[in-house]
Amino acid sequence: MADLFDKIATDPVLKAARMGREMGIYPYFRPLSETEGTEVVIDGRRLIMIGSNNYLGLTTHPRVRQAAMDAIARYGTSCTGSRFLNGTLELHQQLEQRLARFLGKEAALIFGTGYQTNLGAVTALMDKEDVAICDKEVHACIVDAVRMAGCQMKRFRHNDMEDLERVLKEVGDKPKMVLVDGVYSMGGDLAPLDVITELCQRYGARLFVDDAHGLGVMGEGGRGTHFHFNVVDKVDLVMGTFSKSFASLGGVVAGDKDVIDYIQHHARSLIFSASMPPANVATVLACLDVIEEDPSYVQRVHVQANKAREGLRRLGYNTGDSVTPIVPVIIGNEMHTVFLWQALFNNGVYTNPVLPPGVPPSKSLLRTSYMATHTDEQIEQVLQIFAKVGEETGFLQPA
Repeated sequence: MADLFDKIATDPVLKAARMGREMGIYPYFRPLSETEGTEVVIDGRRLIMIGSNNYLGLTTHPRVRQAAMDAIARYGTSCTGSRFLNGTLELHQQLEQRLARFLGKEAALIFGTGYQTNLGAVTALMDKEDVAICDKEVHACIVDAVRMAGCQMKRFRHNDMEDLERVLKEVGDKPKMVLVDGVYSMGGDLAPLDVITELCQRYGARLFVDDAHGLGVMGEGGRGTHFHFNVVDKVDLVMGTFSKSFASLGGVVAGDKDVIDYIQHHARSLIFSASMPPANVATVLACLDVIEEDPSYVQRVHVQANKAREGLRRLGYNTGDSVTPIVPVIIGNEMHTVFLWQALFNNGVYTNPVLPPGVPPSKSLLRTSYMATHTDEQIEQVLQIFAKVGEETGFLQPA
């Protein structure tokens, strides 16, 4: 009789993980014993952190931390219930109103995580009669949401507008929605929303933008990629997360009032999950206060990322099409990527090695990302270590 667990013994992912552990080069699930934003401590060693989504560096901001503590003192540690029942605080509605204004939309709805936000919004709106048209590099939670919705999924080549138009023509008059990331989390490139919105209007498609990595980073005051391209009114739904620039946990979807009301009454990941804890909500509100009052955070993250990106390119590294605080170092070969990650780690720099299926085959990379709070000295030290490690490993050839 076949055993459900038989697959475990032959799983190639586990095999590779065990091999990496035995060789001492397994890069994942490394526990941090201390974090100060731009620096972390792992196994007693201090490293410069360039692998975090803490783009504005607000996890360590005194005002943000105090807001979380004050919320716990007033509301306790959890709501212990769904938003439908006992889990809605005035604080939740206050945040939704603030975010709707911030994102330039009529209404907004917050969820417990970004993943739940995409699951809830997509499965609420789409069913077997509809077609989801997705960029091939959209985040995994969009793919999962489309599959759970039971609708037909069509893919188009990454940021290829001719291919998107081909798919739109192929779908014809069926109800349809185009789903893209505003900022792509591995490549650090942008979806060309100016062109995408025009195509959606021409072919009668709705547009959903997952702006998890654009919220707080792109556009005027960090209001998102739809502001960056000046297409605020042409994007139907904007989604964002709080686990990045907003130093918390949770997610938001914003759009027309009737659409958000519909999602609120049909999103299973909202209805059957406990709501965001008070401390997390208060944290996001405090982050909004900080970046609305001081736009230098949004400006500085781009300044520091540009220094790193230009420096890496001068050294000879391939950083792809990045124009955001996400700067990939594209290696290609999986083992070369892991060995370069290990060498950087040993020299005091924390990066994220990304291998298939996180990226396409032969496109393995080190994902680096930068914060507004990185100092000039830290950026220079990172570049010096990349130069040293690149030459020592043979990845960079001496000039």
